[in-house]
Amino acid sequence: MKLLAVRRLFRIQRVVIRYRLDDLLFALPLPWFLLAVRYVLPWRWFPRKTLELSRGARLRLALQDLGPIFIKFGQILSTRRDLLPEDIADELMLLQDRVPPFDSQLAVTLIEEQLGKKISEVFSRFDIAPLASASVAQVHAAQLKSGEEVVVKVIRPGLKPIIGQDLAWLFILARAAERFSADARLLHPVDVVLDYEKTIYDELDLLREAANASQLKRNFEGSQLLYVPQVYWDWCRPKVLVMERIYGVQVTDLATLADQRTDMKMLAERGVEIFFTQVFRDSFFHADMHPGNIFVSTVNPWSPQYIAIDCGIVGSLTPEDQDYLARNLFAFFKRDYRRVAQLHIDSGWVPAETKLNEFEAAIRTVCEPIFEKPLKDISFGQVLMRLFQTARRFNMEVQPQLVLLQKTLLNIEGLGRQLYPDLDLWNTAQPFLERWMRERVSPKTLLGNLQSQVEQLPHLANMTRDLLERMSQPHAHDPAPPWHKRKDDWFLRLLGAAHLVGGTILAAGGPLNELGHWPAGIMVAVGVYLIVRR
Repeated sequence: MKLLAVRRLFRIQRVVIRYRLDDLLFALPLPWFLLAVRYVLPWRWFPRKTLELSRGARLRLALQDLGPIFIKFGQILSTRRDLLPEDIADELMLLQDRVPPFDSQLAVTLIEEQLGKKISEVFSRFDIAPLASASVAQVHAAQLKSGEEVVVKVIRPGLKPIIGQDLAWLFILARAAERFSADARLLHPVDVVLDYEKTIYDELDLLREAANASQLKRNFEGSQLLYVPQVYWDWCRPKVLVMERIYGVQVTDLATLADQRTDMKMLAERGVEIFFTQVFRDSFFHADMHPGNIFVSTVNPWSPQYIAIDCGIVGSLTPEDQDYLARNLFAFFKRDYRRVAQLHIDSGWVPAETKLNEFEAAIRTVCEPIFEKPLKDISFGQVLMRLFQTARRFNMEVQPQLVLLQKTLLNIEGLGRQLYPDLDLWNTAQPFLERWMRERVSPKTLLGNLQSQVEQLPHLANMTRDLLERMSQPHAHDPAPPWHKRKDDWFLRLLGAAHLVGGTILAAGGPLNELGHWPAGIMVAVGVYLIVRR
């Protein structure tokens, strides 16, 4: 792997030189001694034909040559027109679904190897020319023998070695950053790269994508907001995916959407509603929502419906993360900066010893100028960056499990502003968040949580019985339980008494016996007492 990583580094260097990407670096306001470096770089002494291309085209072609990880980086950047110059954003948009395809005959060979059958045995029609091509796979249109119009997605060959080399360098850079920079350690760069490694390798497994698509389709079954194509499981393999072909308008084709008189305001608002529904209702969200993966149905333009494809990357949140995010959003838009600061401390994002008043004042300094503008003019991307720059002084840590969510939120915001520049993200999301918060404390939800806890009682009783058996007859090589080191053994006597009482009740039979392992209730009470005592 080290040799491959070194070879990859030279490859990256050649691409940077070929497209003169150092020009983009030296165009920044750098110190004079860094700007002077350009005069000693040998490749800058000779003219290059690539200089005839625009800076955006050179950046796009370089990312394209460097492979899937760099292409995905460009796709994310392309949605942030409020952060990028117009010419660069226009070029990077071409990375979304116009990546050069690989050889079609090779694609046919790979599909036949995966299916174990000839193309003609599975499909009545198969289009050799690819319908679309992206960073990880390309898609061919086809028709099943049963008559359904489908698309066949096939993974690009030889991706794993390239991805492995890129990840090797990312790990080297991340470890170096953690070692030499205190600010970088707060970002947990190694954890972030580990999370990205899992994500990119998961995307190479099309069976996982098929399962994600099926789950997302069930979540929005019958919904007017989002449609997800059907998966044909009989013909899905790790490197081949066959699913329903959809017909719609790409979400960035604003001219066609305008020609069919699409309600752009409703379209943008529904995009936000879909995002919050996935995050807070389902805790299962499409985390690769760049414009190349989103289409709009042509059936009812006055009530537009989204169509989502490419579910290779999905994310989920724990109930604690959901609650934390919702409360932060409410506090932020109510200008309750003290609450925002307290939530950061309670969640562990900043150290517990952080002075609340100072942290509150720092957040207010960043946020107050933003609220002098209408909410529709606030960029979440800029807010997040400013908040992070401020919170770094208080040793704020970035949570790797939220990286996908942050990326998705930035994609949604960038897309929404393209569709409807006056989109008010807060007024669109507020009713949904308020409804979700009310439902979390509703009697129905509380009863459901209580039921799930009751269902765990038999398992708790079994665990208690096993524990007591191990305590009464410990194995010779087992380490002694930690409580054996305590001077008082009242804890053991209490557990034994509870077990004895519970066993007596069960032995007596009667109505209580029908309730299952009743001693679990006693053990729960004992556990609560011990927690409070500690």
